Amino acid sequence: MPTDLISRDVPGSAGAAVDTVQYCTFWVDDLYLGIDALTVQEVLRNPGLTPVPLAPPAVRGLINLRGQIVTALDLGARLGRTPTERRMNVVVRTAEGSVSLLVDRIADVVEVRRSGHEAVPTTLVGVAREQLSATCPLPDSLLLVLDVARVTALRVDDSR
Repeated sequence: MPTDLISRDVPGSAGAAVDTVQYCTFWVDDLYLGIDALTVQEVLRNPGLTPVPLAPPAVRGLINLRGQIVTALDLGARLGRTPTERRMNVVVRTAEGSVSLLVDRIADVVEVRRSGHEAVPTTLVGVAREQLSATCPLPDSLLLVLDVARVTALRVDDSR
């Protein structure tokens, strides 16, 4: 196992702290996004959505996930993108229950050192800033880390 890529302290050892975070990554349009892999319950393809009348535009429907009813959100719509048919579902655990995020395609799980995170630039304003918790420069791309609690929170008057 190469040791020069990423180091990780052993949890439970004296003074140990996990130095890395694993992100489940995916694409929405041209956005390369990630969420903490520990929040991901599962990934599904086309589970079948039941539309919900009078729901906010970002709510594409409900999924019956082996008896668990899960709200499916169009992540693109939540991020101000044009709503479209998205085929992959990333089901995440939140304090309010499981929520499915509809994305275009799944990428890899990447492991990033905590010291490799950058703050969201203060010059970025609006919805995008509200939904992101960090950025991670990677060798060939820039990963935008989503704040799952914020991106899944819907208000009654939420039009996104």
